[in-house]
Amino acid sequence: MTTETFVMKGKKIVTGKASGEAIVTKEAISFNGGVDNMTGVVTEPGHELEGQNIAGKILVFLTGKGSTGGSYKIYDMVSRRTAPAAFVQVTPEGVTTIGAIIGNIPVVAGLDQDPTAVIRNGDFVELDADAGTVAVTRRASNG
Repeated sequence: MTTETFVMKGKKIVTGKASGEAIVTKEAISFNGGVDNMTGVVTEPGHELEGQNIAGKILVFLTGKGSTGGSYKIYDMVSRRTAPAAFVQVTPEGVTTIGAIIGNIPVVAGLDQDPTAVIRNGDFVELDADAGTVAVTRRASNG
């Protein structure tokens, strides 16, 4: 097994650093009704991540959607330890940004590559929002 590492540059939306396993969707996410705040499992019917747990992972996604109640759901998830460790977004918006601010979840967006196209589920991601960097390490077989 070999590893491949690449770094993307973007802009800080919410300060902080985090690292962990990536979970990726090209779809928007609603935290108010689309994610179970008690468990961190995506519950929105038909969503690309339906049934998967985002707790403690680096959530790579298009953008947030839904009502402002989602901000409070994100904050509640932080208190329950069911929230993602960080957000890597294509396009930031108010609901997820406010939730991240009040929950101290680091966020980077506006990257020089589409993160939903180049980051894969299971990649190891190190995010430094202050520097605006997202470093991705992928295990690759020699085979």
